[in-house]
Amino acid sequence: MIWLQFAILLGAILIGARMKGIGLGVMGMIALALYLFLFRMRPAEPPIDVMLIILAVVTTAATMQAAGGMDYMVRIAEKILRSKPSMITLMGPLVTYCFTLFAGTSHITYSLLPIISEVATKKRIRPERPLSISVIAAHLGITSSPISAATAAMITILAGQIEMIHILKICIPACLIGILAGVAVVWKKGKELENDPVFIEKMKDPEFAKELDAENADNNKPLPKGAKTSVIIFGVAVLLIVLVGAFPNMLPHFEPGKANLSVNANGTIKMAAVIELVMLAAAALMLLLTKTTTTAIAKASLFTAGAQAVVSIFGVVWMSATFMEANEAVIEGGLGDMVRAAPWTFSIALFVLSMLLFSQAATTKALMPLGVLLGIPPSSLVAMFPATNGDFVLPGYPTLLAAINFDRTGSTHIGKYLINHSFMIPGLVSVSVSVAAGFLLASIFW
Repeated sequence: MIWLQFAILLGAILIGARMKGIGLGVMGMIALALYLFLFRMRPAEPPIDVMLIILAVVTTAATMQAAGGMDYMVRIAEKILRSKPSMITLMGPLVTYCFTLFAGTSHITYSLLPIISEVATKKRIRPERPLSISVIAAHLGITSSPISAATAAMITILAGQIEMIHILKICIPACLIGILAGVAVVWKKGKELENDPVFIEKMKDPEFAKELDAENADNNKPLPKGAKTSVIIFGVAVLLIVLVGAFPNMLPHFEPGKANLSVNANGTIKMAAVIELVMLAAAALMLLLTKTTTTAIAKASLFTAGAQAVVSIFGVVWMSATFMEANEAVIEGGLGDMVRAAPWTFSIALFVLSMLLFSQAATTKALMPLGVLLGIPPSSLVAMFPATNGDFVLPGYPTLLAAINFDRTGSTHIGKYLINHSFMIPGLVSVSVSVAAGFLLASIFW
């Protein structure tokens, strides 16, 4: 029976992934309905905490975007990237990683990808090199960010066993090491641009050649007056969340009682609630101080992307959690001995599931509780956290597709066999090295 139920789960994920957008969420609900009414499975608790965090963080990031803060950050990043064009393969991924680390979502990097492609092309560096590792670095930033939904899910699942500072001091250096390893493998990847037959053919078109080296005048557009203010407010909010995560005693403590979405049974405030509170308060300050309209926020691209993410996570995580809880004994019996003997093998399961879910938060919420059930130490689970970045394997994630479209030379591509694409090698190397570095750092700092 478990194999039939698993086939339904896998089918819903595959069909939903092909539908894109909210497809994963709505297909997850169909599978959940089958579980409930056909197999009489008890529904698990829906991932309300993760959904609320995504809503709060994305709303604040969208407010910053509407206030012009995103454009302000992109201009700073552009100056950095253009200052050392010969080092774009190194600078590109470091900048996209920092952007995601700061904002908690990789969707913030869309504005950087065309700049990376342009700088590389004008320097006649194969754009595939910096673009591929920059996308991977942006994804790894999610499992390093103090305000990402994935990090908050980890803190919620391991409540009482770890604090935010444990994740940050392991995952930030581990992911940076992984990114540097990815940079090394793409540094000379593929033919040099001037020797690439596709690029040579494109350069025969005089209009293409002229447009390729044309100067971009977008920087001449004036920024809204509140652009810099919105970035400062967002930065202070992120810093406050990090401080609270590092020093939880800063928060008020209440009498022990019944737990809810905001407070633990021992009377401490949940980190998820802190993130939601601080982020939305920051959004309110931006609205007051920058005179940004709520209509502009609702129209921001980040807000739309966040809404899709909420629906997707709602359906797919609720479905996955219901399957896991209903088959807990069977799964534990089948995997328990192997995982306890070699905890690192659990990272393979995380990676494979993230390939299908296209979400670090959804993978974390769906599978990390199983890691706890199997008795894997919290330090090992944190070390394996970067393994949830398998969303590059099937080239359907928006940032991958955006990078391909922004590369006018055609060097960044999806291969004939689908998975032999530009992001596969840097992705596999970066994630593998990040997990290995995570285990090493956990053994030192834990």
